[in-house]
Amino acid sequence: MNCRFAPCASLVLLLAACGDDGVAGTDSSTGTPGSSSGGSAPSTSDTPTTTVTSASTSGPGETTSGSTGQVSATEPGTATGSTSVDPSASDTGSSTSVGPGSTSGSSTGGSTGDPPCPDGTILCEGNNVKTCDGMGGFKDEAVCPDVCIDGVGCKLCVPGEAECMGDNVLVCNDNGDAKDIVDTCDGIQGVTCNPDQGACEGACSTAALGLSYIGCDYYPTVLQQHDGYNTNPPHEYAVAVSNTSNVAAMITVTRGPNMVVQQMVAANSVQLITLPWVNELTKSDAASVLVKDGAYRLRSNNPVTVYQYNPIKATTTNDASVLLPVNTWTGNYLVASWDFWASFNYPGFYAVVAHSDGTKVTITPSATGNKVRAGGGVAADGNGVIMLDDGDVLEVVNSAADLTGTIITADKPVQVFGGHECTNVPLNVTACDHLEESMFPIETLAKEYLVVPPVQVPNDQLEKAQMVRIIASEANTTLVFDPDQPVAKNLAKAGDFVQIATTTAKFLVTADKKIMVAQYMVGQDGGYGTSDPAMLLAVNPLQWRKSYLVHAPTSWIANYVDLMAKTGTTVTVDGVNAGGWKVIGNTGYSYTHVKLSNNGNGNHSIVGDGSVGVGVYGVQNYGSYWYPGGLDLDVIPQ
Repeated sequence: MNCRFAPCASLVLLLAACGDDGVAGTDSSTGTPGSSSGGSAPSTSDTPTTTVTSASTSGPGETTSGSTGQVSATEPGTATGSTSVDPSASDTGSSTSVGPGSTSGSSTGGSTGDPPCPDGTILCEGNNVKTCDGMGGFKDEAVCPDVCIDGVGCKLCVPGEAECMGDNVLVCNDNGDAKDIVDTCDGIQGVTCNPDQGACEGACSTAALGLSYIGCDYYPTVLQQHDGYNTNPPHEYAVAVSNTSNVAAMITVTRGPNMVVQQMVAANSVQLITLPWVNELTKSDAASVLVKDGAYRLRSNNPVTVYQYNPIKATTTNDASVLLPVNTWTGNYLVASWDFWASFNYPGFYAVVAHSDGTKVTITPSATGNKVRAGGGVAADGNGVIMLDDGDVLEVVNSAADLTGTIITADKPVQVFGGHECTNVPLNVTACDHLEESMFPIETLAKEYLVVPPVQVPNDQLEKAQMVRIIASEANTTLVFDPDQPVAKNLAKAGDFVQIATTTAKFLVTADKKIMVAQYMVGQDGGYGTSDPAMLLAVNPLQWRKSYLVHAPTSWIANYVDLMAKTGTTVTVDGVNAGGWKVIGNTGYSYTHVKLSNNGNGNHSIVGDGSVGVGVYGVQNYGSYWYPGGLDLDVIPQ
């Protein structure tokens, strides 16, 4: 589970009584919470012990004498040391041996030492809890059934303390009265719980993975597609699993409780895995739907990257998405989609996938996203609050306008996709093609993006036109372009967007608040070479990486990567230096296009001596796919 996401699921355990009302009370002005090991047995000694404090600063093992002052209860660990006293000894002063350890008692008489601890102060001796009476003694004493915390008293557990319970990692909450499940150590992912650390360990543990597109737990999700191109055979829905490590990875794909397939992926290789279409999500667009166990779950016992193709082979309509691993999911997303295509009644869509049972999803439509084919808990005006369980998919389709800018929030991590069943880009240029992309969490978005167009095919010395949308994550967002672009520069509300019409411009867009940038290839009849529409989310430079392993299906007419980097960066593709770099205005960035060979297995490595942005795409006659080669998914402050 991703513990940067709160709150985690709570395992509430009953807290046993800590004694009478006097013990339960606390005085927040005194006492410092301490650490005590949970579950230790209470003392069974019949001999009470007493702490004697005097003005002496003698250390352990030394002797103090002649104290005629009052003996007072003090907090354990004070600089004056602590003294064991025989209960039969006089309290009026004598030579005593001072030694380590925390003891307690009471006395009468005058004092030249420390004052007694204030009334109500709670002290612990192991699991024994005592409440000071303000006169050098204790007014209450009891044994805590679980743990005792100085200044607090009896609690179920020490706040922040972690432990294993089976495959679950439990952490004591801030109040010390319950233990929350903060992670689950999944054996399928080769992860176990270390009882000494109270944490999952293994190559696929949350701590080991970090935050990027490389992970071990994914949810491939079938999305809307033209019904002529979502039936096996010949059109297959597939995922490509890229294993960049030097050991083999075992891939396990399930759907709900059912095993679908297990497949070994060799070290430093990519394996295509075809999966059955989910008809409830792809073949009907009459209404929005909630499909129980609608998503596949793909787990690996070693870190991998996963891309999905809808479909992998098609004669006309297709696209691809880079999938985000569960440990990078959050509960905050913007949607990028495309206009409802009224000529053929084809809708745009978004889909929300849950990882945890009882996930509450709230839908807030944008100014253009309020015309929806109701269903699945979403109203016709685009609003909705929906509960999802693990693997459930909410897929929302529109009835007019555009779902772009819709805001998705959830109280537990989710994945969100956006796209279109099949559309022209722009709407008056044929032919239609499927669009899809996995949305990046708002937490990972930034204020600066580089935008470059793809190339034309067959003449790849020319560039193919695209349309570009810049979407605001917050109200009153101001945009700046370098070189300048002929669009509005102010976005009034969260979810508002500007659209740059058909263009081959290269530019840097900068905003004063976080934005999301979506790019759309124009259709084949637009006069920019072979290929129909495809969709790409731009990756901000803060999330670029230095190395990638990507897959480009060799069945396509041509495959390319677009590279973006700081001017002067050296980048290799399959071990060969990329050339043909072009400077973008005064931005300090450059870009280039590299054609990928279809002679191999479709796997390609990209390595830079600095961070590099990568877009991967392929074309065929009236068809295309486009996806980010990869990215980090670090949280970027607003």
